[in-house]
Amino acid sequence: MLWLMVLTCAALPVFWLGIQSLGTAWITPEYSHGPLIPLISLYLFLRELRQAGPYAGPIDRRPGIFLLGFALALGIFGNLVQIPDLVTYALILWTGAVLLICFGWQRGRLHWAPVLHLVFMLPLPQFIYWQMTIFLQMVSSEIGVWFIRLADIPVFLQGNVIDLGIYQLQVAEACSGLRYLFPILSFSYLYAILYRGPFWHKAVLFVMAAPLTVFMNAFRIGVIGILVNSYGIGQAEGFLHWFEGWVIFGACIGLLFAMAIGLQRLTRDPKPLRDVIDLDTNGLGAEAAKLRQLAPSRGLIGGALFSALMTAGFLLIPAPERVMPERDNFALFPRNINGWHAYITPLEPQIEEVLGATDYINATYMQPEGGPTINVFSAWYAKQTEGSGIHSPEVCLPVGGWEVYSIDPTPVQFPDTIYGDFTLNRAVIEQGLSKQLVYYWFEQRGRRMTNDYAAKMTVIYDSLTRGRTDGAIVRFVTPILDGEDEATADARLQGFMADLLPRLPQFIPE
Repeated sequence: MLWLMVLTCAALPVFWLGIQSLGTAWITPEYSHGPLIPLISLYLFLRELRQAGPYAGPIDRRPGIFLLGFALALGIFGNLVQIPDLVTYALILWTGAVLLICFGWQRGRLHWAPVLHLVFMLPLPQFIYWQMTIFLQMVSSEIGVWFIRLADIPVFLQGNVIDLGIYQLQVAEACSGLRYLFPILSFSYLYAILYRGPFWHKAVLFVMAAPLTVFMNAFRIGVIGILVNSYGIGQAEGFLHWFEGWVIFGACIGLLFAMAIGLQRLTRDPKPLRDVIDLDTNGLGAEAAKLRQLAPSRGLIGGALFSALMTAGFLLIPAPERVMPERDNFALFPRNINGWHAYITPLEPQIEEVLGATDYINATYMQPEGGPTINVFSAWYAKQTEGSGIHSPEVCLPVGGWEVYSIDPTPVQFPDTIYGDFTLNRAVIEQGLSKQLVYYWFEQRGRRMTNDYAAKMTVIYDSLTRGRTDGAIVRFVTPILDGEDEATADARLQGFMADLLPRLPQFIPE
């Protein structure tokens, strides 16, 4: 145990950034189940130890040493580029490496299930998180409205807003179902391991967790809509909303258990109800006590010394200096652009919170004689590696009820500006009879990019080589009026941009 403690303490500085990020994520509702995951993994591990019995074969610890080196290298790289997610992934690999070092390849690799279970304690990368959130919002809204219509209640759905006539319900990000999906996926994984039956039964239990959660969350939204229609908007707020969420969560767990019982009934020799899920905990304490008797093998001692050397190198090698470029706040953004005058509209507090930007501008420009307007929106992020960052408008436009009619990368030319020739995303969106032309791109430290995934890759590179992770999204929107063709709207936007772009670098540094 002494050398195991040395191995752990030596690696702690490398993984501290990831541990801090886990603590931050675990206080949010979506990941509040996180602290339970290591305890459940420990339970699964002790259970496997009890079932495995003694082992007397050859012990090859070399794969564990190799995996340990890779995990530490990945953790160090995550620290250098200041991406906590990479450090947390490396932490899980490090856990698997410690098992392989302590038990050897032949025995340690059998304990993959408890290590894999640790994945459920990690927060999703932001770009995946928001894509899943928006997708689940739309699916939950559609199915929820279907439930409301089953009750013969007239209802109209526009984006994620459920219109009941007198009342309107917004299916917000918190109602997307992610708060249930992550813990229930963990529960279904646990069910699949503890279930006594064929492997395909286990696979069904795990795979069904996601659609079951989405369906039950949509049922919850439908019930809230029916209650609001009958008894008022108070049914969608406060304790009752919270209570309904917990009822649905418990119902999902119960349905998973009922599904396990139903799968048993399909077998020729179904087990009694008490034996469907193996919850026997006898002897786990004795197995935990045996861990104190781990012998100080050469592999364990070598792994501890190797970790100490790599950590010492990590602490001695200076990290890239963090650079924060000078810029003007968007509060100073020009209100007058060559005859166009702007009024500034702040975002609603909940939208600001979701956006998570360091600074933003939402300005609508119009001319004195009236006519079509031009909306300018930009969100600037000082750091894009620590839980916040840009995501494509293509993801969130449907939430507002807009349908993307077309979207294509389009080259534009502004020869009298530092931007010169570059490519932006050109989209035409529709809502009912309304049409709008949208230009947007990702401004990334002197690069103008159309793909948000490629933009995130440049963040990693620039964080390591330039010490910068700042960046922004820039968006221009103008309506396509009745009787107006798209070419006229294009000319309007590009003419306005030619006047505005020379001033943009003072707010979004190159």
